[in-house]
Amino acid sequence: MKLKIEQYIKQVQQWPKEGHQLMAQYNDEEIIVYQAYRKEIGYFAVENQFFGETFSLNRMTWIKPNFLWMMYRSGWGQKEGQEVSLAIHLKREAFEKYLVQSVYSTYDPDQHESSQAWKDAVSISSVRLQWDPDHDPHGGKLSRRAIQIGLRDDLIKSYAKYDILEIEDISDFVSEQFEFVKANELDKLMTPAEQPLLFDDPKLNKHLKLQ
Repeated sequence: MKLKIEQYIKQVQQWPKEGHQLMAQYNDEEIIVYQAYRKEIGYFAVENQFFGETFSLNRMTWIKPNFLWMMYRSGWGQKEGQEVSLAIHLKREAFEKYLVQSVYSTYDPDQHESSQAWKDAVSISSVRLQWDPDHDPHGGKLSRRAIQIGLRDDLIKSYAKYDILEIEDISDFVSEQFEFVKANELDKLMTPAEQPLLFDDPKLNKHLKLQ
């Protein structure tokens, strides 16, 4: 596994407690995002290093750079249809391209002058942006907000085959760490090393409400 991992209890002491925070593992070339799929989609992606076959290019797909947010949504890989947890090494430039083109999933008067202007932007954008409450390993809601990005149309085609550097199956790691969560042994829990991401472009940071 190429993911860098650290003790959860050490990381959580350093993480921001509130605000809009793009928590991720990243460097100048790549950023890790997570998805969870049923076996036929997940295994094909790992074997072929792109998304194909039963992966739909005609519906929106959501990527999450925050590991614990993905674990909350997939129930640590226990939910039906989300048994295969994937760590996707995504080109950093592609990720930023998605965000520049993103439109919020709900109307925000700080982003658009009217509800109709927002609807018009949604109709032509291939990227949705959504902030939701982040969660701790047990699923408890936090004050910090976590981001997820939805892709469709031409961008989902680009994402599925051309924007990915590597796809890792981390299902075994997820299962191992879930045992510590169930036993409430968070001192043994290991999670991907993550930190807040800010971009060089102040306009993009403002658009994303990053602090």
